[in-house]
Amino acid sequence: MILELLVVVLPVFLVMGGGYAATRSGLFRQSAVDGLMVFVQNFAVPCLLFRGVATLDLGAVFDLRLLTSFYAGAVVCFLLGILGARHVFGRRPGEAVAIGFGALFSNSLLLGLPIMERAYGAGALAPNFAIIAIHSPFCYLLGITAMEIARADGRGFMATVRAVVNAMFRNALMIGIALGFVVNLTGLEMPEVAATAVDMMAASALPAALFGLGGILTRYGVRSSLGESVMVAGLSLFLHPAIAFGLGHFAFALPGDFVRSAVVTAAMAPGVNAYVFASLYGRAQGAAASAVLLATAASVLTVSGWLALLARI
Repeated sequence: MILELLVVVLPVFLVMGGGYAATRSGLFRQSAVDGLMVFVQNFAVPCLLFRGVATLDLGAVFDLRLLTSFYAGAVVCFLLGILGARHVFGRRPGEAVAIGFGALFSNSLLLGLPIMERAYGAGALAPNFAIIAIHSPFCYLLGITAMEIARADGRGFMATVRAVVNAMFRNALMIGIALGFVVNLTGLEMPEVAATAVDMMAASALPAALFGLGGILTRYGVRSSLGESVMVAGLSLFLHPAIAFGLGHFAFALPGDFVRSAVVTAAMAPGVNAYVFASLYGRAQGAAASAVLLATAASVLTVSGWLALLARI
């Protein structure tokens, strides 16, 4: 069983480790990492999200119980992360929110999708796309609200909300999702040539994203804010998926494919957006970066554990 799980999980982390090693050794330059991530985030992944949302059975996968199973755990971990950073580690209010955001924002896209695909096949991704479709808007608006309540400086709340909403609507990921909904809801059919081109771009998204993510992780370290990083890793890798499993499997009795998507997505390490959010406000960037790196490394083992548990349901 352990060997079978490692066969599923390790290729994902080997591709990411290859990006880390190539960048650390200088074989792949930081400028190349930036270029690769521009391709991934602005072109390849939007095509993947467009294709996924365009072909979703919306009535089947947009289940309130599925979304509650995932997002209830995310909110609990966010609040506990803030409280822990504030009262255990003595962080200032704005710093505490930035650290808590790491426990809120799972790497649902760059890690969650490839691990789900490796474990259960491409046909199992539909519930993941339902979660991902509202992930960034939900997390950013919650994080912004908490940050504006916590901090007493900077621009006003509504000005910040307007700026972030505008940025999200200019974001290629959100555009890909929105266009996918348009095609899905209107029943439009793409020409075969265009559909094939989108499929080719989508096929490149996950391996390129993993390799680029490995390159990005070379910029971070775990020496600073180790205690906060361990706390965020624990909330992200253990508590969030535990809540998703408890609600999805026991409270709501969701179908097995829904439970797997909710738990695997919840079990992902914090995404790089945790560092982006901290940088946006200039709060606890070191702690955010450290949490991303530490939790991503630890998730090699913890994800295998959750997959073992899910194999029993």
